[in-house]
Amino acid sequence: MHEALLCSANKCNLCYRRCSIEEGKTGYCGTRINIEGKIYTLTYGNLSAIEMRPIEIKPFFHFYPGSYALTFSTYSCNFRCPWCQNWHISMQKPPKQYKYILPEKLVEMAGEHGLCASFNEPTLLFEYCIDVFKLSNKPKSFVSNGYMTREALKMLSEAGLNAINIDIKGDEEVYKKYLHADEKHVWEIASYAKKIGMHVEIVNLIITGVNDREEQIDAIIEKHLRYVGSETPIHFTRYYPAYKFESPATPIKKLEYAYEKAKREGILYPYIGNIPGHEYENTYCHNCGKLLIKRYGSSIIKNYLKEARCPFCREKLPFFF
Repeated sequence: MHEALLCSANKCNLCYRRCSIEEGKTGYCGTRINIEGKIYTLTYGNLSAIEMRPIEIKPFFHFYPGSYALTFSTYSCNFRCPWCQNWHISMQKPPKQYKYILPEKLVEMAGEHGLCASFNEPTLLFEYCIDVFKLSNKPKSFVSNGYMTREALKMLSEAGLNAINIDIKGDEEVYKKYLHADEKHVWEIASYAKKIGMHVEIVNLIITGVNDREEQIDAIIEKHLRYVGSETPIHFTRYYPAYKFESPATPIKKLEYAYEKAKREGILYPYIGNIPGHEYENTYCHNCGKLLIKRYGSSIIKNYLKEARCPFCREKLPFFF
């Protein structure tokens, strides 16, 4: 069992829940346990999935486009989204018996490709990610709900984390009602990630009857501009019924509203996701409007970019190569 980092006395400081953990108990996410006054992680090398995947599927559209990342995950989550797409691992506590994967082994498996912690909330794999990232000189990324503390994100950055994709669940009402969490922490973490030089992309899964009102979408666009700026990509993705939610899939027109509103308000690179073949999943130069990357879902059909400049007008682009 691996001793947990970011703990003071019986308190876990990994995410903004900052759980006080009693002797013999675990915190909210069930991945950290108090044994004789010390906090230990139950997730170190305890992996639920390992899979090579295109970086676009995360989605990262401006971070090494066309590349692949060895994607890995553990169990559980510090949120309880009733619409979770990966509920089979995010709603499961870490098993006590498991096949331990050494950090060195995972890096070896990645080979010349990058590494991405995803599927469930990767913050819960914190200690393991720190050790894995220190061993690799390849691109390293997180797909996260953004509820880790600044201390945690700083340590991940210092270990080599290059990029983070943060899922914005909705407005303050959504965070309070469904997640018993505070929306402001997520935007502050996104802003802090930009400040310390990480590549950031934002995702907003637009869920029918939850966060699909125009005023809710408008509020996310306003906060996106305020906290992470116009050059940061935002992905408005289509929800499909999953886990405990049976609301119908997001109408395409609702996603198109979000994209077009974001464009009008000054976001340079909005996208639509989960609608393969839609023109709004392509990348167009914000300066000359020329097509730069044509996509079909997570597949790149045509890529005109070889550097972070438009090949047509030479405008500098917010891409990470």
